[in-house]
Amino acid sequence: MTPQVTCVGETMLLLTATEPVPLDRAPLLSMGIAGAESNVACALAALGHRAAWLSSVGDDPFGRVVVRSLRERGVDVSGVRIDPDRPTALFAKDPSPTGSAVHYYRAGSAASALGPELAGHPHVRAAGIVHLSGVTPALSPGCDALTESLLADPSLTVSFDVNHRPRLWRRREAAPRLLELARLADIVFVGRDEAEELWGTATARDVRSLLPDVDRLVVKDAEHGATEFHGGGEEYVPAPSVEVVEPVGAGDAFAAGYLAGRLRGLDGRRRLRLGHLCAGRVLRVVGDLADPPPAREVEELLEVPDDRWTDHASAAVAAVRGEGHE
Repeated sequence: MTPQVTCVGETMLLLTATEPVPLDRAPLLSMGIAGAESNVACALAALGHRAAWLSSVGDDPFGRVVVRSLRERGVDVSGVRIDPDRPTALFAKDPSPTGSAVHYYRAGSAASALGPELAGHPHVRAAGIVHLSGVTPALSPGCDALTESLLADPSLTVSFDVNHRPRLWRRREAAPRLLELARLADIVFVGRDEAEELWGTATARDVRSLLPDVDRLVVKDAEHGATEFHGGGEEYVPAPSVEVVEPVGAGDAFAAGYLAGRLRGLDGRRRLRLGHLCAGRVLRVVGDLADPPPAREVEELLEVPDDRWTDHASAAVAAVRGEGHE
């Protein structure tokens, strides 16, 4: 089947403690997967959309875990390359409510060898939307060239999550390059605090002044809310109140919800609401993924009057329990 959204980027094998203790004191580790773009693909599939993940993994047990895990979650992995010479990347984290300490083992990985030739893949050419993040250009010169090739292609509709990872590249390198790439995208997601750290912008409107020509710019302001800019207009939707278990993956879930809203033809307010609902569910679990609200509940929440939105959405998000998927 033709994918509605094709997500391009690296997914790693994830190792984390099975108990809430530091990794160096953990008697056992759990094994899962972690990748910004594949998180978006999984969330879109859970929302009922056709999503593909395009990348490369090593010809090793970890790569097989990654591919199998995504396939089991309904993601099309038929375009994934198996690299016989390079390994699947590894990622270890210590989760906490205020953020996670992360440890990457991804230098020389299979995905880091991707290049601009991947832009011609049928999953890219046929997709309604291609989704990328700022993680990919930090991996290698070839991955940077691939990112620019996709973003600069006028025949594609490309979504770009800035997603700055300080552990992968320094701000003085990342800031100008991520701004260049974001200016090429059709849809851009960026955190208000992330933009301030990168570009010195204090408000969502300041970010818009740096990216005036992006068709849809979404600036997320953590627990406060998110603003969509389109042309000269803007739409703001406050975030639900959430008791955070662990924040990693929430931005990917927001992007998936927003893109799902676009695929469904929803207006800006409803796209932002769906993004908040998906992000709020992930904030309530330890893993990077969580099941979205039931479809009927989503439809009701999208239509709630503005003065009741926050209360109803907060109640829906608070109902989530358990650890979810890694």
